[in-house]
Amino acid sequence: MHVNVKRLQTVNNKVKEIIDKKQLKTVPQIIAVSKTFQLSQIIPLLDSGHLHFGENKVQEALTKWNDLKEKNNKIKLHMIGKLQTNKVKKAIGLFDFIHSVDSTKLAETLKKNEIELNKRLSYFIQINIGKENQKSGILPEDAKAFSKHCLETVGLNVIGLMVIPPNDDKTSDYFKEVSNLNSDLGFKELSMGMSSDYLEASKYSSTFLRIGSAILGERI
Repeated sequence: MHVNVKRLQTVNNKVKEIIDKKQLKTVPQIIAVSKTFQLSQIIPLLDSGHLHFGENKVQEALTKWNDLKEKNNKIKLHMIGKLQTNKVKKAIGLFDFIHSVDSTKLAETLKKNEIELNKRLSYFIQINIGKENQKSGILPEDAKAFSKHCLETVGLNVIGLMVIPPNDDKTSDYFKEVSNLNSDLGFKELSMGMSSDYLEASKYSSTFLRIGSAILGERI
C-alpha cells in the first residue's frame, strides 16, 4: 500500500474516533490538499477511491486535473486558495467547490461566469475570524448580510462558511465561534480544519477538512 494511502487511512481513523467519542452525527469529508504535489503522489489516492482534492492556484490545478477530471467525472475539486477575479472563468470550468468567497465583486463575477458556462458550483464564504489584516475574509459581524447578498441577490449556491483561524492558542474558541455562526446562518456544511488542527475542527461539526501534509507529506 502506498504511504499516502496509509496516511489517509490514519487520518480517517482518527477523525472517526473523535466523531464516535463525541457522538456527532456527521463524519466530515476529507479534502486531500494536493497543491504543489506531483501526480505520482496523487494517483495512489485516486486509485484507492478517494475523490475530494484541493488546490489553491488555478493554473497549477488546470495542468494537473483537467485530463484526470475528463476521465473520471466523480472527482470533486476544491479551490481553497484566494481567487482573483481574472481567474474566475477558468476556475468555474474546472472546480466543483470554491472555499474562498470573500467579496461582493468576487461573488458577482462568479455568478456571471456560471451563467456564461452554464455550470453551478458550491461555495463557502471565508470568515476572517481573527480580524487579521493580512488575511482575506468577511468579518463575523458582516457574515449575515454578506451571505444573504450572495444567496438572494447574486444567486450563488452558498453551502457554508470557511475559516483559517489565527495561529495562536485559541483555535478551539475560533472553531466554536465559527461553528455557531454557521448554524445561526442555517448552513449545513462547514469548511474548517487543516493538518495541524483537523481533530479539533472535527469536534465542532466541521464537514470538510482540508488536509495536506498529514496525507501527502511535507512540502519541499
